[in-house]
Amino acid sequence: MSIRVMLVDDQVLLRTGFRMVLAAQPDMEIVAEAGDGVEALQAVRSTEVDVVLMDVRMPKLDGVEATRLICEREGAPKVIILTTFDLDEYAFSALKAGAGGFMLKDVPPAELLAAIRAVHSGDAVVAPSTTRRLLDRFAPMLPGGGGSGGRGRPELERLTDREREVVLLVAQGLSNGEIAARLVLSEATVKTHVGRILTKLELRDRVQVVVMAYETGLVRAGGSAGPAR
Repeated sequence: MSIRVMLVDDQVLLRTGFRMVLAAQPDMEIVAEAGDGVEALQAVRSTEVDVVLMDVRMPKLDGVEATRLICEREGAPKVIILTTFDLDEYAFSALKAGAGGFMLKDVPPAELLAAIRAVHSGDAVVAPSTTRRLLDRFAPMLPGGGGSGGRGRPELERLTDREREVVLLVAQGLSNGEIAARLVLSEATVKTHVGRILTKLELRDRVQVVVMAYETGLVRAGGSAGPAR
């Protein structure tokens, strides 16, 4: 079955470019397009969508609020934020709102296609190290920027010591394979730990783990671990 993609961007030329790239893929189809967040919400209500490529700065309703409203829906599609370097400050807000990751608008076509497939298959983080660098840059804007060491989130107490280790490594941008090597575990075991962490912390995906780690001060700007409990 093809991956059903919706393009949301107020620039028609950009949508046309993305449409040409995606239309050439045998496993993807463009099922909807929108020029602002309001149109995107309307489209999601009437069309079955798997992945949304979402611009951030748009008229009527921006991509951050549109992402939040879309992700609140039951069975919501995955959202990939499309941004430019000078709009990065909006991207972390969209990640908090539920986006599965973000990419720069000038991303090579092969990377964009790989990201869509990855997000659709459940690998929510498109580029964890890039996500971490984004949060490093704008960590002072996050509520936990002072470094509380995780004490601002009581549910962190539900984590085992091993799960806490995994959280810190996920937040620092490591993949499951890299975490497995670091902790001398199998990749399947790491995947199980990540699943349990998401359940215990009631988080949507790995991106949300990264954001939570910054908000609570578990990880500080630069990727270092925060104070111990």
